[in-house]
Amino acid sequence: MKKMMPPTYFMILLVLSIIFHFIYPLKKIIFFPYNQIGWILIIFGVILNIWADGIFKKIRTTIKHYETPSKFVDYGPFKISRHPVYLGMFLILLGVFVICGSIITIVFPIIFLLIIEKVFIPLEERNMIKKFGKKYLDYKRKIRRWI
Repeated sequence: MKKMMPPTYFMILLVLSIIFHFIYPLKKIIFFPYNQIGWILIIFGVILNIWADGIFKKIRTTIKHYETPSKFVDYGPFKISRHPVYLGMFLILLGVFVICGSIITIVFPIIFLLIIEKVFIPLEERNMIKKFGKKYLDYKRKIRRWI
């Protein structure tokens, strides 16, 4: 059986977030016009994903968490986060929460964060240490995991 990739978790949680907002809206805690800030989070999350993905494609290294990368990236969005793709996905889910404004939708970015922290990041960081050693450890000391 093939394991689910982070974008699959992201898409499932995104859809569930929207569905639960309409089925179980619970209590609305963010109202117009403040909920419109969610669009800024979504746009920033999309930009981070496109930017990071573009770098991976340009230098021809893998974006897959279970593969060892061939090149080390420490520029662009990687200057602010060791995992800008995950940060982008998280920001999109957070933006959906803010736009919907219902308390039930905050659950989904939190679930995403926990899955990424426990399942994907440890493997990725082990692969980076294995491949790039001191260079990655120095980077890891300077750049935070998320922001």
